[in-house]
Amino acid sequence: MDIVKSYLDDADCERIMEAFRLADKAHAPQKRASGEPYILHPLAVATILAHLQIDATTVIAALLHDVVEDTEYTLEQIEEMFGKDVAFLVDGVTKLNQFQYQTKEDQQLENYRKMILAMAKDVRVVVIKLGDRLHNMRTLKHMRSDKQKRIAKETLEIFAPLAHRLGIFNIKWELEDLSFRYLEPDKYYDLVEQMKEKRKAREEIVNDTMVQLKKALEEAHIKADVKGRPKHFYSIYKKMKKDNRDLSQIYDLYAVRVIVDTIPDCYAVLGIAHSLWKPLPYRFKDYIAMPKSNMYQSLHTTVIGTMGHSVEIQIRTWEMHRVSEYGVAAHWRYKEGNKGGDKDFDQKVGWLRQVLEWQDASNPKELVNALKLDVFSGEVFVFTPRGDVMKLPKGAVPLDFAYRIHTDVGHQCVGAKVNGKIVSLDYTLQNGDIVDIITSKNGKPSLDWLNIVGSTESKSKIRNWFKKENREENIVKGRELLEKEAKRLNYDWKALNKSGRMEQIAKSLNAGSETELLSAVGYGGVPVNSVLLRLIDMYKRDQAKEDNRKDTMAMLEKLKSHEPVRKKSSNGILVKGEADVMVRMARCCNPVPGDEIIGYITRGRGVSVHRADCPNIGHTSEDVERMIEVSWDGATSDNFQVAIDIMAYDRGGMLMEIMATLSEMKINIVNINAKVDDTKNAHISMIIEIRDLSQLDFVMTKVRRIRDVYTVQRANNGGA
Repeated sequence: MDIVKSYLDDADCERIMEAFRLADKAHAPQKRASGEPYILHPLAVATILAHLQIDATTVIAALLHDVVEDTEYTLEQIEEMFGKDVAFLVDGVTKLNQFQYQTKEDQQLENYRKMILAMAKDVRVVVIKLGDRLHNMRTLKHMRSDKQKRIAKETLEIFAPLAHRLGIFNIKWELEDLSFRYLEPDKYYDLVEQMKEKRKAREEIVNDTMVQLKKALEEAHIKADVKGRPKHFYSIYKKMKKDNRDLSQIYDLYAVRVIVDTIPDCYAVLGIAHSLWKPLPYRFKDYIAMPKSNMYQSLHTTVIGTMGHSVEIQIRTWEMHRVSEYGVAAHWRYKEGNKGGDKDFDQKVGWLRQVLEWQDASNPKELVNALKLDVFSGEVFVFTPRGDVMKLPKGAVPLDFAYRIHTDVGHQCVGAKVNGKIVSLDYTLQNGDIVDIITSKNGKPSLDWLNIVGSTESKSKIRNWFKKENREENIVKGRELLEKEAKRLNYDWKALNKSGRMEQIAKSLNAGSETELLSAVGYGGVPVNSVLLRLIDMYKRDQAKEDNRKDTMAMLEKLKSHEPVRKKSSNGILVKGEADVMVRMARCCNPVPGDEIIGYITRGRGVSVHRADCPNIGHTSEDVERMIEVSWDGATSDNFQVAIDIMAYDRGGMLMEIMATLSEMKINIVNINAKVDDTKNAHISMIIEIRDLSQLDFVMTKVRRIRDVYTVQRANNGGA
């Protein structure tokens, strides 16, 4: 509160206290892996963001970011108490635990996708996520070593680059150093020792450089703040690894930062530094004239200073320093008083929206790959013939440059000149290249270009050209190919192509509409069989339903004649809307209210109710004929049995803690079975009684939060 009071008004501070009180109450019974009260985590995340001087809404969302995921509070309640913006930010960082995924990787990719889409609407989502990840990395020592490595790798690949791209260097450096420590502990501690040994000599060199520079600046009457700048371990390690050098060969190991009031002062300081010491060739970078895409601005130069050692000098204004430390987080503090800054800010984070425009956002793997390729891979600065600067992803070729200028320039590109010389279209552009594109009205894209270009933007534009080119012809061709294949397989095309089926298939294949799907089939973007096999499957299912309707009704009448009329539904199930049919719940999948269910007419035992995804429900013609529509009776208050599997580390008291957790929630345990394998992993299977699916999700989340519990998942018993 001391931190936020230094830059927020009393009303905002009171809202933050209100959020803390709610989070403290909601997380009261929970503990972290370290054994500390859980509330310390959201409190630490909010403190990290407060140090960035971010707005009150984001601090509130940081305090509440785990409330919806891990407690009984809902998003609707958060919105009612703190408003839509806070609810949106909390939802953006809430993991997708309510869905079942085939693999942990699929779930994580979906979580990234959700975060990225939310971030495109409000970049504060990822600022909270970065604070959350930073505190998790600071407390990673309480995790198992395999989990430490997985989380550190993910941090280095996704979250540190995001912090870099958003210009939040305060968080970026710490994320990288912590990840380095867990991924390469031997190299990390070896580097720490080497840096300790050289510390005294390094301080002498930096201090001598600062003394000389301060004296020269005072003589020139330039007001400046001159300080030594610490180098971060991971950045040193990267340079050593990249250039295959030892510590003594890293040029910018000794660094000085100069902060002045104005941009002219920056260049004046540069001139003074170069008059005092000889600059190293090719080590000067002007990020003031050409800012990085993450808003970073500074002058960088490396000079041969005291005792022949090279020293890096960074020169910037106070405004540049603020943006360098806080990145996009600096925007909100000044948003209210600087309306004109919003447009400029939108341009600075526009790269994210562009990635979403270029990439199919429904495919999480491709979306994350696009971010890695176009956003995290670094960039090259090239020039147009008129001297305009163009930023492209590292590995870009002249075709990428052409498409960045304009889509039509890319489509009509037939050649390129770089620095006045004709080059091939697959030439890799370098920093400082002057690129001139040669076009022709008759030029058009080639499919080979998809293998040449280096950015997702270019690939997307090339694909779109092939989709639109001869679109009408492609639609006709696509329909002809489908009709021909249907005839070969002895199916009537008109019977297959019943109204609505092609639209459904287009949606499932992310092809847009029926005409777009036909066009894609025509130009070869979607295989004929992918569409036709789906059509045949839908046709067969509709036929089976129609053929089975009369038989089902007859069997239902027969079942009803053997059972007395009940006053209420059987087991909370309605069969075709009827409440007087003998029903039993299948033990193999234990359906509960909230699950999608299907009825299966058995011989002599009434209707057996299964989850719709139950593997024991077959798809043979006989099985389909015996299936019947069933639904949950909303008026039922029955409890239902469900099986869950828990995997945990076999520590003392583990089973008792799980049972105590369930007892606190008043959950009845019907059956429990536990065994321990050779690797000290406990496999616990239990059957519990719950009301519905939402209660089951809450119970599983609570058990999952218990220390040393690896996984909690719903089980299929495997019996019929």
